[in-house]
Amino acid sequence: MFHDELTAAGITDPELRSSYEECKKLNRDHGKTYYLATLLLPRAVRPHVHALYGFARFADEIVDNLASTLTPQQKSDRLHRWADGVLGDIEKQRSADPIARALVNTISTFQIPTSYFEAFLHSMAMDLTVTEYQDFDALSEYVYGSAAVIGLQMVHVLGTLPEKRTEALVAAEKLGVAFQLANFIRDVGEDLERGRVYLPIDELAQFGVTRRDLEKRIITPEVISALQFQIERVRDLQRQATPGIDLLTAYARPCIRAASELYCGIVDEVEKIDYQIFTKRAATSTWRRFSVAVPLALQSLALR
Repeated sequence: MFHDELTAAGITDPELRSSYEECKKLNRDHGKTYYLATLLLPRAVRPHVHALYGFARFADEIVDNLASTLTPQQKSDRLHRWADGVLGDIEKQRSADPIARALVNTISTFQIPTSYFEAFLHSMAMDLTVTEYQDFDALSEYVYGSAAVIGLQMVHVLGTLPEKRTEALVAAEKLGVAFQLANFIRDVGEDLERGRVYLPIDELAQFGVTRRDLEKRIITPEVISALQFQIERVRDLQRQATPGIDLLTAYARPCIRAASELYCGIVDEVEKIDYQIFTKRAATSTWRRFSVAVPLALQSLALR
């Protein structure tokens, strides 16, 4: 099936096809919700979305998983070595790296600004040294690179209505931030295990919550109030971003609507488990995934 997607995208070189296949595997194995939404796109577009996801996931794996037995300095060296290689490959417009080869092809095909990838790699490097953020402005530097640029990259791949790219980019940035903040809310416990707190310290303090309180892993009324504040920010960003979906190419809209509903829906799942984020993992049910995806899949087919 994926060979059909690659052929539809005009990707014929065996090594390049192998790189796209590796990126798709990363997407399928680690980004189930994202992968499901991708299936709503035309076959010719999917490989390029997988390339973007594969790049982002592999960098994240270096920071948090693949190098879990290494010292922070070793992780930093490994990330910077790989990042420098990828950025050099983007400049040369060719790569021998099994992940970057597909990425470079996608960047070249859609003329995606290199600055987006520089910002992403900068944020990944921040994860190796920054353990908390004092306010939302400080967090925004990290979130721009870790999430907003993903939305910006996608706009270039998916396309927009004539003369609407600027507005679409603004909306995509907000939606990307909403996705990331939803993950932060769900993953407070997991992030603590990695020594990080992504909820702004000054905003926690507004509700009488400190980092030490979070480290106790006890859900108190104060912690719930702090989480509710962050959940409302996710929903507000989603509301602001939603009109931008209609600025995308028609075939892309069902995919992004599904992603918006499912990713931002993480906060609904946090509420459903009564905010017990330290003992349960808020997850979108299979039923909800398919109740969202099926109607949009039918819409996607009609649009094609």
